[in-house]
Amino acid sequence: MLIRSADLDAIWAGRVDILFRRWTRPTVKTGGTLVTAKGVLAIDAVDVVTLAAVSTDDLRRAGFADLAALETWLDKGKPGALHRIQVRPGEADPRIALRESMDDLDAVEPALARLDARGAWTEQMLLLIEAYPGRLAQSLADEVGLDKLKLKAKVRQLKALGLTESLEIGYRLAPRGAALLARRRSIASA
Repeated sequence: MLIRSADLDAIWAGRVDILFRRWTRPTVKTGGTLVTAKGVLAIDAVDVVTLAAVSTDDLRRAGFADLAALETWLDKGKPGALHRIQVRPGEADPRIALRESMDDLDAVEPALARLDARGAWTEQMLLLIEAYPGRLAQSLADEVGLDKLKLKAKVRQLKALGLTESLEIGYRLAPRGAALLARRRSIASA
């Protein structure tokens, strides 16, 4: 489930604790979590509702002035049943601390080797992000001849290892990713 940055800010500030989505099949479940740019989001409830069942309190808690504002916003979304998702900030994103950690860089290499097992791509992606921080994902995908969604999936795998981080637009190497590349360069030049 994608959540706009402004909505994440409102959730962490305590102004929003309900989200609405139209889904043919929910992408989150009650009791689950979702890792976001702000941290881990706890999913307290996921319910199918009708527009008629959406209360004034629901609208306020979702940051909408009225039902017409919600309907206008939903018209931009996908078809499917309307879902009301109750959320709250959970724990801090564990990837944030990992991005700064220079411990166990040796353990990253086997993880990258596993990702490269069906075709080497991790170093190319790290070098691409290093060369073009903040560049649109589509532009990066075009640079390496990948579909944008496939590129994003690869970057998420690197992010899970603490090597990259998302920006408002594009990505950049995390300090951990920069240290890994520097170490590789040092070994190659030795």
